[in-house]
Parts: sequence; structure tokens; C-alpha cells
Amino acid sequence: VDKSFSGFGGGAANAAVCFARLGFKAACLACLGEDARAKMIMENFKKQGVDGSLTQKTKKAETGFSFLLVGQSNEHICFSNRAANDELRITDSELRVMENARRIYLTSLSGDWRMNLDKIFSLPNLNIAWNPGHRQIINGLKVLSRYLKRTKCLIVNKDEAVELVMSDKKYKNRGAAFLNKVKNLLSVLSSYGPKVVLITSGRQGADVLAGGKVYHQPIIKEVRRVDTTGVGDAFGSSFIAGRELYNQDIKKALNLAARNSASEISEQGAQNGLLWKKDI
Repeated sequence: VDKSFSGFGGGAANAAVCFARLGFKAACLACLGEDARAKMIMENFKKQGVDGSLTQKTKKAETGFSFLLVGQSNEHICFSNRAANDELRITDSELRVMENARRIYLTSLSGDWRMNLDKIFSLPNLNIAWNPGHRQIINGLKVLSRYLKRTKCLIVNKDEAVELVMSDKKYKNRGAAFLNKVKNLLSVLSSYGPKVVLITSGRQGADVLAGGKVYHQPIIKEVRRVDTTGVGDAFGSSFIAGRELYNQDIKKALNLAARNSASEISEQGAQNGLLWKKDI
């Protein structure tokens, strides 16, 4: 190992920091251990302006962490120890807070994630943006369809979109020509219920289907390409923040997402490069 770097991460934490920096009142609902890492995470939340009152603590496991190997092109492979993440429990107390939230940004879940999703999606009139994790995606449409019906905005990358679509027996045997077209993926995914579908495609930018119209956003070239860790979290949460900031203007929201992603990539770690409201 030539160089090493330690920083803060995790889908929900990255999204919460993004929202807080862009001027929103954001709270992170996650589960930590009772250890030094948890203390540092809570201190970082305070520094970033994230409400830590919903963050749970458990004695059953250490605080989760990930070990990432960054290659020559600055892409990364991630090895995750979920640990305390598996102990997250959604209780009536959390549900009451969710009922009063303007938006919920839902990311990867582990442990008894189906029970947690059942509770979250049982609430009426929730405005949920969902960026499902690997454990959700591999279960396919058969398990996820009940949640997708109540998702306002679905956020996935192209590989995840293909995997989800292929889990539907109607499309399982469709060839690469069909599956490689983002417009086809957007159309299929929207048919499952989400009002808005966002698919990110790395260097090819991102595409959104909303109100029957497809929007494309090219990448904005970063000043320097230091670390791609957390770029998906930055893009997805910035898009949702942009819709709030710009009165549901999809084009402006996509542009903010592209700018914030470029900024995030130019700094080491998943949160350091995220823009503050004054920067935009």
C-alpha cells in the first residue's frame, strides 16, 4: 500500500451531509456501535450540521466500516463490514419522525432489512427517494415490487438497473441491444411504480424519466480525479436536494448533481468535496 486515508462514509451519512451542506435540516437514521469510531462519526455529524438524534447505538456489534482499494484509474473495490448496521431497528418513535419529514432518502440496508422496509413503506403519503443497496437488488423484482409501487423517486446505476429489469421474467431473455439502452431501462423501471427514475451511467452521465419525459445530463469534468468513493451518493442526494431548491426543475437538479459529483471526486473521501450552499 503506497498511501492510506481514513474518512467518513456510508450511504445515509453521505446523503445527510450533502443535504445539510446544501442548507436543509437533515437527520441520519443509522446504527453505530459504542466505540471510538462511533464517537468520531457523531462528532463529524455535529461539525457538518447533521442532526444525530436519530442515530442508534448498540452493544451487540462494533461500528460498521469499509475498506476500499483504489486502482490506477481511481475506481475502487469496496469490502464492507456491516457490523452494527445489521442491528438497525425502525420503531414507532422513528416512524413518527418519518411521518413529519418532508422527504426520506433511503439507502442500502442490511440485517433484517425487509422488516424495516415493511415498516417504512407502511406509512401513508411518504415522499421516499430510494437508492437500494446490493442486498436489495439481488432479491429482484419479486421482493422489491411492493416497495417500488410506493417509491416517489428510484435511484440506481446502470448495472443495477439491468439487474432489476432482468429479474422480471418478461425481460429476462431480452438481448443486450434492449438492455443496453437506458431509455428502455427507464421505461421498464417506471412501470413498477416510481414517479421519477434516475439512472447514473458513470462517464456517460445520467438520465431521468419524469412526467413521461427523458432528461439527460452529461458529466461535468472534475478539476482533478482523486477518489470516486461516494460519487453515487453525491449525485443521488444532490438531485433530490436540487428538486427542492429549484421548485422541481429536473434540468437544474441534474446540473447540481453533476456539479456536486465533480466536486466530490476532486477531494479524497466520500464527503470532503461536497459543495456548501454558498458554493452554488
